[in-house]
Amino acid sequence: MKRRLFSTVLALTALSACAESPARPFAPPYTSSRIGSLMQISIVDRTSGAELPIYNHRGEYWVAGRPGARYAIRARNAMGERIMAVMSVDGVNVVTGETAGIGQNGYVFSGRERSDITGWRKSDSQIAAFEFASAGNSYASRTGRPDDVGVIGVAMFRENVPVPPPPPITPYPRRDRYGYGGERERNESSSQSDARAKAAPAESAAAAEAPAGSIARQQAPSPSLGTAHGRRETSYVSKTTFERAQSTPDEVVRIRYDSRENLIAAGVIPLPPTPRWPSPAGPSPFPGSDSGYVPDPPSRY
Repeated sequence: MKRRLFSTVLALTALSACAESPARPFAPPYTSSRIGSLMQISIVDRTSGAELPIYNHRGEYWVAGRPGARYAIRARNAMGERIMAVMSVDGVNVVTGETAGIGQNGYVFSGRERSDITGWRKSDSQIAAFEFASAGNSYASRTGRPDDVGVIGVAMFRENVPVPPPPPITPYPRRDRYGYGGERERNESSSQSDARAKAAPAESAAAAEAPAGSIARQQAPSPSLGTAHGRRETSYVSKTTFERAQSTPDEVVRIRYDSRENLIAAGVIPLPPTPRWPSPAGPSPFPGSDSGYVPDPPSRY
């Protein structure tokens, strides 16, 4: 009897293993872990170091956050030139703390550079960590700006690099019959030299008045989620100048976020299909679901 019972348990265990490991496991559809063309943007769980999957649902990009988890905005410059990234979290500029606008300061990335933006910039040497929290405990809500909680934005700008003027072409001087250049040519050359000498200080002054750009890169169903003003961490930056090629962004990346439970409830993250047994007509061979052993029948009257 014991031998038969032991064999039955082994069969049930093997059957369960087969049922939980189908040949083609269900995988929720998602776009990738990075989006963007001028710069590739991803959201990183700082505890595991993994880039979170980015789901595409009805034209919106979404990531699932975990309350209490610290995260970073990872930016990779895909270009061979400097790019400025104005970043916002919950509608707040991550550098200045202002209600975010595209004309504000941001981070400047050198060509092909990658860096993690890990928090709200407090000074040249400190940040307050980005941390998923309830919407009511977000930094934006606590500072009276709750309307845009749950979104991360990156506006990217190319740099206006002045094209150096071509070198001046000195014409071959005309000569008179005695082999000397005329007085007119000498006067014109002198006038051009004076004009260039006067223009040089003006160009230098214009360059000095060029608008300063931004801070350089960092070196070294449940309640909706927002981003809290987390603990202080050391993070150094330096300042640089950056002139935008145009006033409007060359590219904008928008990523929304919420808890995994809320995204499942909203259909952003689909659940795996539930297997169903056929229900034939007539008597059922397994009408009950209680487990156990066979009880004694009731006493006869």
